[in-house]
Amino acid sequence: MAATERAIELAVAAARAASDIKAEEIIALDVSEQLVLTDVFLIASGSNERQVGAIVDSVEEALFKLGAKPIRREGKGAGRWVLVDFGDIVVHVQHAEDRVYYALERLWKDCPLIELPADARGTDEGTDA
Repeated sequence: MAATERAIELAVAAARAASDIKAEEIIALDVSEQLVLTDVFLIASGSNERQVGAIVDSVEEALFKLGAKPIRREGKGAGRWVLVDFGDIVVHVQHAEDRVYYALERLWKDCPLIELPADARGTDEGTDA
């Protein structure tokens, strides 16, 4: 069972909102086969704590406009790794250093990537993409 259309719609909207705030290395993973609690992990990086917070705020605002409200939010105070659970999708916004350290992409490497539009991929500085 693949991610629902609604989950993909929310992931694309969240990715665009993150990209608008200059998030880096935005990816969406279809985790629906591995997890029963959510369909998509959206992962994005910020270069500092302030940017991580701004990305999270932008994502929450964009998804609120689509009728999605956060069920749970963790880590916003520290600004290093913020997790926002919207039910259909879980958004991870990480400080770039923490992203390298925790390597969520490697942990979930068996999950298929969801193709994001060009305007929703963020900057790819420091990657081979």
